[in-house]
Amino acid sequence: MNLEILTPDKKVFEGEVISVTVPGTLGSFQILKDHAPIISTLADGEVIIKGNKTDEERFFIKGGVVEALENKIVVLAEGIA
Repeated sequence: MNLEILTPDKKVFEGEVISVTVPGTLGSFQILKDHAPIISTLADGEVIIKGNKTDEERFFIKGGVVEALENKIVVLAEGIA
């Protein structure tokens, strides 16, 4: 899957991932390959990215929106802490 994390100022992350966990406003949820299409608002919280190997990256976002469609995920964050 391809993931992009964008803020109004810059592109924070772009790359291939195995899974992404995002802080939804009703609780965090994970997006995996072939996830059903979704658009959701995000609360302040941690985005956890698992890469193609065993590596893991974490970003703390200040709210935003996530869209997942056809194995492409876009996180539009209001900011990164």
